[in-house]
Amino acid sequence: MTYVVTDACIRCKYMDCVEVCPVDCFYEGENMLVINPSECIDCGVCEPECPAEAILPDTENGLEKWLELNTTFSAQWPNVTRKLDQTPPDADAMKGVEDKYDKYFSPEPGAGD
Repeated sequence: MTYVVTDACIRCKYMDCVEVCPVDCFYEGENMLVINPSECIDCGVCEPECPAEAILPDTENGLEKWLELNTTFSAQWPNVTRKLDQTPPDADAMKGVEDKYDKYFSPEPGAGD
């Protein structure tokens, strides 16, 4: 098992999860984060820290797409190991918006640290 970041993170990117991750398995895209599934140790400390509820265990049904997306982009985007002040100004308004992947996903990398 591993944890994955879903589209609920898109245009929220609060980064509270990064602060608590003991193995630094988060990677930063332009407008979301992903988890490297091979680095994740399944500790689960990140899941309750996410204000957008974007982090889920990959054992939940229907998360195959997100496992693949996290695997793909964690290999392309820079590692982020600390909470950066990059939360978008409209993050709270974007929390809970449906179908964010189709509308807002960007494959561009973030800055990382």
